Amino acid sequence: MNLKNKLRWIMAIVTTFLFAVAVGQSAKASTIDNSYALSSNQGSSLRTSNNVVIAHATAVYAPARNVAIFENRTWYSNGAYVQYIVGDGGKIYRVGAEGYQAWGAGSWANANAPVQIELAQTYDQAEFRKDYVTYVNLLRSSAIKYGIPTDVDSSAWRGVKSHLWITNNVWGDHTDPYGYLASHGITKAQFAHDVKYGFSSSGNNVNPTPTPTPKPSTPTNKKAVHVTYALHQKGKQWLSPVKDFGSGSNGFAGVPNSAHDMLYIKVNHGTIKYRVHTKEDGWLPWVHKANKNDTINGVAGIKGHTIDGVQMYYTTPSGETYQQAYYRSQTTQRTGYLGTCADNGSVSGYDSWAGVLDEPLDRLQIHINDNSKY
Repeated sequence: MNLKNKLRWIMAIVTTFLFAVAVGQSAKASTIDNSYALSSNQGSSLRTSNNVVIAHATAVYAPARNVAIFENRTWYSNGAYVQYIVGDGGKIYRVGAEGYQAWGAGSWANANAPVQIELAQTYDQAEFRKDYVTYVNLLRSSAIKYGIPTDVDSSAWRGVKSHLWITNNVWGDHTDPYGYLASHGITKAQFAHDVKYGFSSSGNNVNPTPTPTPKPSTPTNKKAVHVTYALHQKGKQWLSPVKDFGSGSNGFAGVPNSAHDMLYIKVNHGTIKYRVHTKEDGWLPWVHKANKNDTINGVAGIKGHTIDGVQMYYTTPSGETYQQAYYRSQTTQRTGYLGTCADNGSVSGYDSWAGVLDEPLDRLQIHINDNSKY
C-alpha cells in the first residue's frame, strides 16, 4: 500500500471514530456496520469541499444491507455509491469514505458533499420509524461535524440538501427522498424541522403520520392567477397561445402526435420559472421570462431539439393564499394524460415534472390554483 493510500485509510478510520462521537445518543443505538465499506484503494481518491450533506432514498423496496452489498460490488461498473445507507430497523451501513467524493448526485454535488446518505425503503411502518430517526440524526450530526448548516433545501448553497434540490438547482432528474417520506406521512416541512432539531435516542418525538395543519375553508386572500403558454412545433412554427386550460383542441398547448422544441410560459400575477428536458441535452437551465422572440432567455428549449419533459414552479406573492402550478402532459407514444404535477414536487401525491423521457411531448395543460382542477 503506498503512502497516499495509507493516509487515506487512516483518515477513514479516524472519520468513523469522530462520527460516532458526533452522533451522540443516536450513535449509541445505531452502530456503523463497516462490513461492506470500500477498501482504501477503491472509490474516488478526490477530497470534497464541505458545503452540503445530501439526503437520498433508494427508490427500491429492498433491505439496506442488500443495497450496501450491491454498491460495494458495483461501485466501479455502475459508477454509483454513497457513504452511508440507513435501514433494516435503524442500522447504518458504510460504503464510501467520508470526506472523499461519492458518486451519488452528479459532479457538483459529489464534489461538495463529504457525506451522502441513502434511506432504504420499506413498507413496514414500525421499521420505517426506526430508520427515519436514525436517518435524520445522521444527516444532522454529519452536517454539524463538517460545519454545514442544518437547514434543509434552503435557497443558500450550503446546508442539508435533498436529491430533489440538486435536480432543481444544479442537475439531474431525481426527486428523492420526498416521495418515499410522503408514503409514510412525512411532509417536507416536518422533515426540515426534524433535521434542524434532531431526535432523542428513543425517537419518541417522531410522528410518522402527522396531523395536517387545517386550511381555511374559504381562503381569505386568494388571487385569481391566469397562465398563458405556447409550444413551438418542431420544424414548423409557434402555435397559438393557450390561457389556463379547457376542453377540446383549444384546451392545451401543442399538436397531437407531433414533437415540439420550444416553450414559453407567463402569468398575470406572481412569478413562474420553468425548464424543459430534451432528448438531446437533458434538463436545460431554468427560464424566468416569456418572450418567443428571445430564444436565448425568453423561452425554454433549443430549436430542433425534442422536448420530452417539462417542469415549473409558481411563486405566490407574500401574504396571499399559497398556490401552485398544476400541469400535465401527453406524449406521442401514449393515449391519455400522464399524472398531474404540482410545481416541482411541492405537493405530496403529485408528480414533480411532466413527461416521459425519450417520448416526445405532444400536448401540455397548466393552471394556477391552490388545488388541482384536473
